[in-house]
Amino acid sequence: MTLAGVLGLVAALLLVAPAAAGADRARDLADLGDRTSAEARQRGARGLGRTGTMDDLPSLVRALRDTDAEVRASSEASMWEIWSRSGDAEIDRLFARGVEQMTAHEAEAAVQTFSRIIQRRPDFAEGWNKRATLYYLLGDYERSLADCDEVMRRNPYHFGALSGYGMIFMRLGQPETALGYFERALTINPNLSQVEEAVRLLREILIQKRKDTI
Repeated sequence: MTLAGVLGLVAALLLVAPAAAGADRARDLADLGDRTSAEARQRGARGLGRTGTMDDLPSLVRALRDTDAEVRASSEASMWEIWSRSGDAEIDRLFARGVEQMTAHEAEAAVQTFSRIIQRRPDFAEGWNKRATLYYLLGDYERSLADCDEVMRRNPYHFGALSGYGMIFMRLGQPETALGYFERALTINPNLSQVEEAVRLLREILIQKRKDTI
């Protein structure tokens, strides 16, 4: 094959790959919207973890209220998968390294890794979210709150960051503010059992507190 032929083949493959990916995404979205088959919705919810984009979050948020438990669980998992893709292979490799450092309890090193990600791709919300989590674990609540703000500016569906706000304000002794953020997280994702329990306890605490002031 001539050089021109090779280059033509490469160009054709580059055109086919995005088209195939787009078709897979369209199929997954159609399956997720199939009101007659829970199996199809399960398949679509799982598939969007691989093919979905940030534009698909509204569809996945709706699926968090599906009557089928597996659809709900797969939709939540797929949202996290989508959030963890930056669209840049090098940034994604750096992100994976940061997650490994978090898992190994190398918090300071992980902060540096996610700071590099933020510097290079400030539009990537999950870089901010991971650093916010690390600052929370390190007890630096002011910086954690600031990073949560950055997450929500870029991804208003991020129930994880909203839950993070709640945890921070509980640490800061502000239960009413914490309750508000936990309730916002549940508005997006009603399947957060630990957040639901925190809301129940906080409501009881606040009711008792009001009684004590009467």
